[in-house]
Amino acid sequence: MQFLKSVFAGLLFALSMPSGTGASDLYRQHKISPKVFIVSMFPPEAQIWHNIPEFNLLAHNITLPGLSPLFPSIHCTPSYEICQLITGEGEINAAATLSALTLSPTFNLTSTYFLLAGIAGISPEIGPTASVTFARFAVQVALQYEFDAREIPANMSTGYLPQGSTSTAATGQFPGDIYGTEVFELNAALRRVAAQFATNATLADSRAAREYRALYAGAPGGLYDNATGSPRVIECDTSTSDVYFSGRRLGEAFANTTRAWTGGKGVYCTSQQEDNASLEVLLRGAVGGLVDFSRIVVMRTGSDFDRPHLGETAQENLFGAEEQGAFEPAVENLYRAGIRVVEGILGDWEGRFERGIRAGNYIGDVLGTLGGKPDFGPQAGNVKRAMKGRSRR
Repeated sequence: MQFLKSVFAGLLFALSMPSGTGASDLYRQHKISPKVFIVSMFPPEAQIWHNIPEFNLLAHNITLPGLSPLFPSIHCTPSYEICQLITGEGEINAAATLSALTLSPTFNLTSTYFLLAGIAGISPEIGPTASVTFARFAVQVALQYEFDAREIPANMSTGYLPQGSTSTAATGQFPGDIYGTEVFELNAALRRVAAQFATNATLADSRAAREYRALYAGAPGGLYDNATGSPRVIECDTSTSDVYFSGRRLGEAFANTTRAWTGGKGVYCTSQQEDNASLEVLLRGAVGGLVDFSRIVVMRTGSDFDRPHLGETAQENLFGAEEQGAFEPAVENLYRAGIRVVEGILGDWEGRFERGIRAGNYIGDVLGTLGGKPDFGPQAGNVKRAMKGRSRR
């Protein structure tokens, strides 16, 4: 009820404004205007930012309608320059929480940088656990047709086919039926800047993680050579799936999906459960002038490998994830790398970040919602035709 009262009060105020006063101007008045908003998905990711020497994130606690009942408060620094929330895990929680934030009359997010910072599974083909990754593409890999593993056709290595397919030979193609959330492309220039900031961090590691990573050495053709080094900063891309998957074949299949759906530009390296949902909300907010989609950083740290080494099974890899020894350093590195990004943005706010980092690439979704044509997938006209495809059932 209080939220509705606030909305109606804003509408009445807007009607009373002089002619020529835009809604965006109204929105900016008397709002909390963070420079950086840290988005965490569950408590360990959030708590690593609390009681740190750089800032007091718990100075202000703000409760909004529509936030997760488990995590009903937003935390901000004394100046409100930095804020943070916990969405809750999974796509639905992420979308619901960020919708509540984006539409809240409490905040002005038009100049805010969003740091989506969480842990993820990581491919041993790309990097070691506890590494810090920054994505240009987020791909909703589970938005496909799926056969039960016991009924997979003989000519398929996994049970996944792009939606709209009429043949099992369509594996690895772009979907024929489009929902619009399959792929998001972020500001590549901002990603490079954020990754450069993060390289100034001393990354955490553990003895258990190093010992486990060593088990990936010696794979044929050096397949997993990248898995055995020390944690590092990597620019590579992320996959979204509510299903927590494990196994070499699924990892390879979703790497192929990432390449196919990004026109060969995407490099799959991490698996998580929220980012495409979060990005869809922020994109819709950008359409309404509430956020700037060019100011989003997706940072994921590798808490476990998405597939087993040659001496174990996919089941052992999944149920033994805690034994990989990377959960604690991965969480720690959210802070160690992330604080460098936050400080970098704040430290050069007036000189560089207030006006924004110009994106030299396309940014947005597969539909071209924010303008321009995606440099991945079919052209805009084909996307629109694909959306007229057959129904769900």
